[in-house]
Amino acid sequence: MTRSKILRFLSSISIRLLAFNLLLVFLPATGVLLLDTYERHLLEAQERTMGQEGRILAAALEATGHLESSDAHNILLHLGMRHIARLRVVDHDGKVIADSSALGPRRAPDEPSVETAGSSDREHPLYRIFMLPVRMTRLLTGQSPPNSAPAQPFDELPRSAIQGALEGRYGATTLIRPTAGRDTVELHIAIPIRIDDTVVGTVLVSQTTWRVMKTLYDVRLDIARVVLISLVVAGALSLLLGLTIARPLAQLRRRSEEILDRRGRLTGGFEAGQRKDEIGDLERALAELTRRLEDHLSATESLASDLSHEFKNPLASIRATTEVALDETDPKIRHRMLENIQTDVARLERLLSGAQEISRIEMLIDREDREQVPLGTLLEGIQEAFRRRQPDRGPVIKLDLETQDVWIWASGDRLLQVFENLLANAVSFTPADRQVNVTMEVVDEWAEVGISDDGPGIPPEHLNRIFSRFFSYRPGTDPGRGHMGLGLAIVKAIVEGYGGTVSAENRVQGGARFIVRLRRELSAIGS
Repeated sequence: MTRSKILRFLSSISIRLLAFNLLLVFLPATGVLLLDTYERHLLEAQERTMGQEGRILAAALEATGHLESSDAHNILLHLGMRHIARLRVVDHDGKVIADSSALGPRRAPDEPSVETAGSSDREHPLYRIFMLPVRMTRLLTGQSPPNSAPAQPFDELPRSAIQGALEGRYGATTLIRPTAGRDTVELHIAIPIRIDDTVVGTVLVSQTTWRVMKTLYDVRLDIARVVLISLVVAGALSLLLGLTIARPLAQLRRRSEEILDRRGRLTGGFEAGQRKDEIGDLERALAELTRRLEDHLSATESLASDLSHEFKNPLASIRATTEVALDETDPKIRHRMLENIQTDVARLERLLSGAQEISRIEMLIDREDREQVPLGTLLEGIQEAFRRRQPDRGPVIKLDLETQDVWIWASGDRLLQVFENLLANAVSFTPADRQVNVTMEVVDEWAEVGISDDGPGIPPEHLNRIFSRFFSYRPGTDPGRGHMGLGLAIVKAIVEGYGGTVSAENRVQGGARFIVRLRRELSAIGS
């Protein structure tokens, strides 16, 4: 496997999810290493308890004034087996003169014998597997278990501890139980017995660490079980997440590679899924993106066809007129033909200019300078401009503004172009004795401007084409003269370039109504 394939494999979302889930499992599992500290504290507490029992027995023997086997035996009997550890009394010659083990069993009913101590939980296969990392860590760091000690024959007394106590020092040592492994040991503490400031013997306190280790075995095994269950759950969750996240993303990637042919043309699109999560949002966004891209590509591809179609009639007229004019000898008729040619050429120029304007808007509107434009003031200025152009003729333009406090983040010249085109269209269809109504309302974060005329309305079959390039419907006029069918197309390009919408509808009382919705600039409110 090459390096790039390895990196790609490690970078996949499924592997990352699995690694993250396993990390969450093993981070708590590493806490088992802290059990060494816990074990150390338990052993220290056990040693302190054993030392306290030894001091009590030593004090009782010192109170007798002399060290006798019978006195030591009687004191152990009076303790009534209330001590936990094994207590032995050793005279100055190192001979055991009293032993609590001779009075009866000392271990608790659930404490195993020496032969079976420590052989339950620690022999469990799961426990052994779980402790492998701990043992490897100790091996690499050179650490030893807290209760480890040099191996010594168990049947011998801890001579070094006894000798230290007979010399007046506190003595403590650890012996290994040969049959119990390295984890279970026996602690020995020797307390000196002083009578008249002379050490006459020692109290030897002995106890195994089985209870401490049994607790640790249980805790470690419980942690191992939790980790095992967590691993299963982490694997299942990783598989589930891989199926619900990584797999759909891989399908989207494959689909994105299939929707383009070798020439870069769209051969299909994304399907809007029904999922309610982020993957579903991505699917719907990609579906909308490809739909709009397909619409844009279709519009771009149809531009040449539309221009060719629109150029066809003027060019045919120019050619026919030119051929006739070449053979015409009457100067007046030839002059009239040249005027017709000039009119057709002017139409071609307007067609090219309009097509270039739409293309420029679609390509550059996002890069044009923008500002906060007061929409109410803009509409009032357009109304006044129309009134001055036609002071004595034409319909009246009536404004009904809900509020003046509406600002649009856009180019003022572009917005002026939008509403001048719409008002000019409305005025051209409205009789001179009627009026054009302009309303402005605020709907949430949108400004909605309606322009209503009092003309014949839009035929239902043309409602979907009214904003198409080069489409013009004016009953009773020559479709080849005057109107290019680009004014409303320019309006749509500008409005959609600013993230708004424009639509057309017929009024119940007659006439048409155009609705422009633009997003308001909320930060300008109150400024």
